[in-house]
Amino acid sequence: MSTATGSSQGGGLEEIRIGSRVISPSHPPYVIAEMSANHNGSIDRALQLIDAAAEAGADAVKLQTYTADTLTLDCERSEFQITKGPWKGRSLHELYDWAHTPWDWHPQLFERAQSVGLDCFSSPFDVTAVDFLQSLDCPAMKIASFELVDHGLIAAAARTGRPMLMSTGMATDDEIAEAMAVARASGAEHILVLHCVSGYPTPLDQAMVQRVSSLQGMFGVPVGLSDHTLGSMASIVAVAMGACLIEKHMTLRRSEGGPDAEFSLEPSEFSQLCADVREAWEARGADVQNRPEVEASTRQFRRSLFVVEDLQPGDRITTENVRSIRPGDGLPPKHLEAILGRGVRVPVARGTPVSWDLLEGESGH
Repeated sequence: MSTATGSSQGGGLEEIRIGSRVISPSHPPYVIAEMSANHNGSIDRALQLIDAAAEAGADAVKLQTYTADTLTLDCERSEFQITKGPWKGRSLHELYDWAHTPWDWHPQLFERAQSVGLDCFSSPFDVTAVDFLQSLDCPAMKIASFELVDHGLIAAAARTGRPMLMSTGMATDDEIAEAMAVARASGAEHILVLHCVSGYPTPLDQAMVQRVSSLQGMFGVPVGLSDHTLGSMASIVAVAMGACLIEKHMTLRRSEGGPDAEFSLEPSEFSQLCADVREAWEARGADVQNRPEVEASTRQFRRSLFVVEDLQPGDRITTENVRSIRPGDGLPPKHLEAILGRGVRVPVARGTPVSWDLLEGESGH
């Protein structure tokens, strides 16, 4: 079973651990390949997706654990018919019967993921799914956006003691706070919140990626992005803003169709996403208090104060014999006014960087 640690990382945010990976802003982003329904009803395709996710550089593959009957009713009333979006024309029951991952596949999928070095976990959609995943030693529980208002499900997942990922599509700040309070009260100690916009796909101009930093400020937990945009830009920006986890749908080939194919990445695109977000994390930098090492060799090109005429002890500093020039080995130019008129203690050759110990009187530090 995965454990979570309570040490503070990444600007005071706690961290969680899934498998062998620590997930926090101080570590490279954890990338999840969301399989969802992209197996198109074939376990062989599901296994191929896991292999492709590993080859692309993902850290984990995620499933969804439900049946059509645990999610909805097989009912012809208008409330149960989908009239907009990518699944228009189907009933809810038809959609979920088409899209679900059979429960008897799960052990084999978990085993394949482990064999190729991936974590594998799932989103349970009811209490029976929580119990089933617990029996498989599922290393984390993810609460999907549509389930964030189901406090009973959240409480059941929290009672497992597993790290929890909570997606926030459609949710208000109050709803997120309520869900987290339920999870905490039910025993969850380590929670990661996922910013999410529940559009399939989500237009880039509605991705609202700045929510990553605001969620960090509101809840003080690690924050990731569940990204339903068509490219990788939203994920890159999210990592630059502190996201420590990226979840993205993956398919083998969009041309083969399926419930989620339209907003999923193919393996080559997913590989590029993994590279891009990890480079974004490197570019963001972990140590922002000190100047980067690469600048050490360029100090020569800064201006500083240098003696530009030979001086003898007692000679006074003037704007003719000391100038602000390159390289940067002397006193900063801001000290010129303070040293004008002061004498030098020792002979000073032209081209000597000015330092306080060359001058008469007290140091000007």
